Amino acid sequence: MTIADLNQGLQYITYGLYIVTVSDGEKKNGMILNTVFQVTATPPRVAISVNKNSLTHEMLLRTKCFAAMPLSQRATLPFIGTFGFRTGRTYDKFINVPFTTGKLGCPLVTQHTLSYLEVQVQQTLDVGTHTLFVGEVTDAGVFNTEEPALTYDYYHHVIKGKVPPGATHQF
Repeated sequence: MTIADLNQGLQYITYGLYIVTVSDGEKKNGMILNTVFQVTATPPRVAISVNKNSLTHEMLLRTKCFAAMPLSQRATLPFIGTFGFRTGRTYDKFINVPFTTGKLGCPLVTQHTLSYLEVQVQQTLDVGTHTLFVGEVTDAGVFNTEEPALTYDYYHHVIKGKVPPGATHQF
């Protein structure tokens, strides 16, 4: 098996694409993830998988909370690139992006997103290059009911998005 075979095989697992945001004092950051999933309904819990090299990971370990927003199919590649292809270490991802502040203090991106979940982290699991963050949903809401969610498949086959060289993870 080659890396190309593995990546091609993994592309058939269905995913959505999400913006996950964190806030640590005055510093805000966000990133694109394809791994946000419901763990339980009662109590409502979700999990995310975050690359250990990311600023979001560092901030999550300190703050223990995040917001997750599914992207709309109408999200543009430049918008996705703001959160997916740049590091918050050297770039303010929120400089031109409309957002509100959630109850946990995380930015809730209102452009190209469908809804939001605010999550208080309760557990972490080291899974090698990533950490799985599991938490209870403390607040949720809907921004847009008119557009379909952006899937990994739509991103690759319609938007024609690719992961640039040097990105810390694939999605």
